[in-house]
Amino acid sequence: MANHLRFVGRTVMVQNGNVEAAFGVLNRILAQDGVADAVRRSRYFEKPSRARRRRAFEACRRVYCAEMARRIAFLARSSRQDPWLGC
Repeated sequence: MANHLRFVGRTVMVQNGNVEAAFGVLNRILAQDGVADAVRRSRYFEKPSRARRRRAFEACRRVYCAEMARRIAFLARSSRQDPWLGC
């Protein structure tokens, strides 16, 4: 089970006995995966109506962030033609 991809991706090596740095790296990895938020949410009962609202908000946020990332990538691309050739 320890060779499973989910566990290998979350494995942090302690270098030179520096446990604090390794703990910070592990916390960052778990925060990016959303594990810490899931554990925090499951600590208490979440009403079904609140769960629906949270899931809808997260879905809207994903769509908004994807659209903004697409727009920024479109504007920041390097192969754009100059819109004002004669100026």
